[in-house]
Amino acid sequence: MAYEQKTKETDLSVAEFIESVDSASKRRDAYELLDIFAEATGCPAKMWGPSIVGFGSYHYKYESGHEGDAPLVGFSPRKAKISLYFAPGDTEREALLAAFGKHTAGKGCLYINKVADIDVEVLKELIRQSVSFLRQRYPDRPNGNN
Repeated sequence: MAYEQKTKETDLSVAEFIESVDSASKRRDAYELLDIFAEATGCPAKMWGPSIVGFGSYHYKYESGHEGDAPLVGFSPRKAKISLYFAPGDTEREALLAAFGKHTAGKGCLYINKVADIDVEVLKELIRQSVSFLRQRYPDRPNGNN
């Protein structure tokens, strides 16, 4: 059975998604993150699935044969915390995280409560580093929007 990728780029409106966020403070943070990610990547924001704001894209293919497309970086203002999505497998990230601010980490993402808890300049560097890592790891970008 073929694997169906769940999170795909959509034509949904980023602004409408952000406006649908219940918390006013999370909406403000989402708009701030929108500007930060757009500036750091030079890519327009696109919705990936119903709840991820992604920037750029890359095509990956694993040794298992599984392949698909994903945003280079992104974020999602979730109910509990704000998720920040970066390249899984980037071992250079740890050095920057020491100066990042209050967060928790998952495999390919960081979780923050609010933008005020973090160093925005470190976030910009994390974004640039993740984009660079993915472009080196997956240089074949057939969709051309990154």
